Amino acid sequence: MNLAFLEKLDRRWLFLVLGILVLGPLLHPIGLPVFPSEPVRQFHDAIAHVPDGSRILMPCDYDPGSRPELVPMNKTALRQLFRKHCRVVILNLWPGGSLLTDQTLESVAQEFRASGHPLVYGVDYVDLGYKSGNEAVMVLMGQGIAATFPRDMRGNVTADLPLMREISNYSSFPLLVNISAGTPGTKEWVQQVNSRFHLPMVSGCTAVSAPEYYPYLQAGQLRGLLGGMAGAAEYEKLCGEKGSATQGMDGQSLAHVFIAVCIVLGNVIQWSKRTGARS
Repeated sequence: MNLAFLEKLDRRWLFLVLGILVLGPLLHPIGLPVFPSEPVRQFHDAIAHVPDGSRILMPCDYDPGSRPELVPMNKTALRQLFRKHCRVVILNLWPGGSLLTDQTLESVAQEFRASGHPLVYGVDYVDLGYKSGNEAVMVLMGQGIAATFPRDMRGNVTADLPLMREISNYSSFPLLVNISAGTPGTKEWVQQVNSRFHLPMVSGCTAVSAPEYYPYLQAGQLRGLLGGMAGAAEYEKLCGEKGSATQGMDGQSLAHVFIAVCIVLGNVIQWSKRTGARS
């Protein structure tokens, strides 16, 4: 079969096909099979084993640049926690991320309200907002969380909120769920909080960060790990959801297959040209 014509193919056709393969599943999900990995199962099970009604600390250390990877796993984690009637305290150590994480929290709360399970701000969940200081903030929280965050994201006096009256420091939580895009993030929470205060934790992070955190998982300092959109899609599978991460993985998988086919065809063409030249 003569494939030499592909050498002269306008590259814009390739871009068009790639765009269709990525956009198509976002509009009409295909539902390619997803097989949850062990770190993702451990993340899911760590939350599943927390007693119903527990207080959970959830630092969301990311900004809009990591939204496609981290918001889906953040929403799924919140849904799993709220289904267990857990009460969630969120904060953000990234200056550009507090509004996004507050919107993410509130969107999930609205879902539960619409389904007949009303969640009340200040009772079922609290957003402490952003505070500068990175590791210094983490250490201060060990001495007193309300003192570290005297007001929440919405301007309320933290000590006046019913949920915060039950919380003193890290000993008030059975689990820390960190959603992290980098520094400060999972590594710092492990070093400053898990190591010092022995608070069990799990992490959801960007794909590029995940390899750095696997040693923490192997050492038991992390009880579970979600890596990027693939980890978020696997987590959605375990929770019985078909969210934006699952849709995104459909497009990403098709794009990877198309690129691999292009690479193979390019090599076949070059091989056939060299073979023809020798003969």
